[in-house]
Formats: sequence, C-alpha cells, structure tokens
Amino acid sequence: MALQRDNLWYKDAVIYQLHVRAFFDSNADGVGDFPGLTQKLDYLQQLGITAIRLLPFYPSPLHDDGYDIADYTSVNATYGSLEDSSGFSFAGFDPAV
Repeated sequence: MALQRDNLWYKDAVIYQLHVRAFFDSNADGVGDFPGLTQKLDYLQQLGITAIRLLPFYPSPLHDDGYDIADYTSVNATYGSLEDSSGFSFAGFDPAV
C-alpha cells in the first residue's frame, strides 16, 4: 500500500512554479540564480512547499521567455553553472533542508 501512496504524492503536494531569474540573486548582479535558489530552499520548505517546478533555464536567445531552448545540456550562464544547478537539485533531496 505504501508504494501506491508514493505514486500519488502529487495529490497532496504543494507545487511552486518559479523562474530562477526572478527568485533570489546571490551575487548582487540583479538576476536570480541557482546559488540563490539553493540558499532559499529552507525558506520554501517553511512555507510548506513540497515540489518546485522551474521555468526554462537553458541557454536561449530569449525570444520566447526561454522556451526557445538552444542547448538542452547546459544552463543559461546568467543563472549560474551546470554545477550550480546540480547543487540545487541535490540540496533539494536533503531531508534536512
């Protein structure tokens, strides 16, 4: 029965959609980034958020707010590095966060 419960996690989830660019700026350049988002994971958890959906963060010519993706294997340098995005992903799995 627990497996069925895990498959239905989304039914009780509080999903927060955000744009990395607009969330939190860690280096004072005026643009949100993955390090800033990682720093605020505890804040999001305190709000009761259980899942995060990110708007596109890949390199893009930005003619369509980032949905016109130019490279699916990288991160828009404005938002940080691939390592920064991986750090965010792994931090999100930390039960202490």
